[in-house]
Amino acid sequence: MAQVLEFKLPDLGEGLTEAEIVRWLVQVGDVVAVDQPVVEVETAKAMVEVPCPYGGVVTARFGEEGAELPVGAPLLTVAVGEPEDGTEGSGNVLVGYGTQAPAARRRRVRAGTAAADGQARRPGTADAAPHARVAAPTPTADPAPAPTPTAAPAPAPTPTADPAPTPHPAAGPAPAGGPVPVISPLVRKLARDNDVDLRRLTGSGPDGLILRADVENALRTRTAPTDTAADQAVPTPAGTAGEQAGAAAATAPRAEGGARIPLKGVRGAVADKLSRSRREIPDATCWVDADATELMRARAAMNATPGPKISLLALLARICTAALARFPELNSTVDTEAREIVRLDRVHLGFAAQTDRGLVVPVVRDAHTRDAESLTAEFARLTEAARTGTLTPGELTGGTFTLNNYGVFGVDGSTPIVNHPEAAMLGVGRIVPKPWVHEGELAVRQVVQLSLTFDHRVCDGGTAGGFLRYVADCVEQPAVLLRTL
Repeated sequence: MAQVLEFKLPDLGEGLTEAEIVRWLVQVGDVVAVDQPVVEVETAKAMVEVPCPYGGVVTARFGEEGAELPVGAPLLTVAVGEPEDGTEGSGNVLVGYGTQAPAARRRRVRAGTAAADGQARRPGTADAAPHARVAAPTPTADPAPAPTPTAAPAPAPTPTADPAPTPHPAAGPAPAGGPVPVISPLVRKLARDNDVDLRRLTGSGPDGLILRADVENALRTRTAPTDTAADQAVPTPAGTAGEQAGAAAATAPRAEGGARIPLKGVRGAVADKLSRSRREIPDATCWVDADATELMRARAAMNATPGPKISLLALLARICTAALARFPELNSTVDTEAREIVRLDRVHLGFAAQTDRGLVVPVVRDAHTRDAESLTAEFARLTEAARTGTLTPGELTGGTFTLNNYGVFGVDGSTPIVNHPEAAMLGVGRIVPKPWVHEGELAVRQVVQLSLTFDHRVCDGGTAGGFLRYVADCVEQPAVLLRTL
């Protein structure tokens, strides 16, 4: 007899807590093999094909294309085990259901598993819809009922039956032991990013479950006098003029018109990371103009010989790794909990790449060990993967220093935000002909502006200035690099 197994959205690593369904790769009734990709999802990091660990017949799918699901939410159910005709099965693979299985057999399996699934589920699932930001995991092509609320750690809803404002969760003493009553990874992330102690909240959900609304209400109490984004006014007693003004602002209607674009996917990840960088890193920026004429000539000479062509980005990356060897303070990170600066002995060089999905920062591993030819090839590979959306989470994380060539956008300078948790970023503007004093005479030279944004906790201006001056010297006289080879 076939057994119905539920496959949930797995933990995709790198701290990801949710993913958006981009495209289903299987239909209800299809036969799938073990580790066969069944759905393509988009995380805040990359596009990922998710394989199913079971082999058998797909009996239900959960979530429409475009729906955003938390990790642990159900994706689909698969009938596995012994087929009805007695064909021997092995493990969790439904051997009797090959790719040529008759449609009638698949219909029998679907009907039987749907009935069994319906008996196994308890009523009351209508009250288990996740928060509005996360699409409810409802079947797309099969009448089987949705899983019970305990089947997926999705955020529970804010109660809407009572039109009165949801009261703020009362702060109380930490429990004497046991887990915090939170099942949603999104709620935990929201609390962690905003330094909210979940043990001091009283949940408004069933059995004291802490909901997303509880955390949001706790955040509103911190800034109640100036909170203008709340849907409901925060009840405050009559008091000072400032308090009354805050209450009036909270009840003011929102401005009408315009478009609202959800901060999710890559855009949401970029917003979260840049906001965190601004909150945590006391950054400073210094810049210098450099004559890049000799660097451009050196590149032209290298590409005039047979063999792979060398990119300008690869030469700049080679200069960066040489500069980091001389100024290792900038290849580091700050452990805020231990109050320590962690100097890193390997350079994993990130580079900013603009794609149709937004800004991503692929990482070249062990860039300090690569020559210009190897760097060129790796930049090309990662750029193509970024454009096609096939970068893996591992190729988008773990950077120790970032090279940002914003000159491709036709701009001269910028003050980039440090890519948290790194300590510095080198920005490169466009290379354009400009008047320049060369060897005591005015001449037209190829000039570029270089800027360095750095974490002032890891070093002072002398170190940052020394790094940037060395980079500029290498750009102006590429032979300077020979000293470090």
